[in-house]
Amino acid sequence: MRKLAVEKGVLKELEGLPPKHYRQVVTAIFDLLGNPTPHYSKSLEGSDYRRIAVGEYRVVYRHDEAFVHVLVAGKRNDGDVYKLMQRKL
Repeated sequence: MRKLAVEKGVLKELEGLPPKHYRQVVTAIFDLLGNPTPHYSKSLEGSDYRRIAVGEYRVVYRHDEAFVHVLVAGKRNDGDVYKLMQRKL
């Protein structure tokens, strides 16, 4: 089974979510451990990263045989999430 690797910024973002959204996003992230390419995920062009939409939020991640690496989680404002992703790469 894969392990989860989460950036510190993601943890900070998750802490500020309302309880309902927190549960939704965290559940979706943990679900990636069993299936890192669910049917609703999309590959990001020109990179190894994928993204999932969870309600109002986006989660950007990549995976390999051993880990699911969560890079960014944030409001579903596409431009902001992807700008943050580029700064972290």
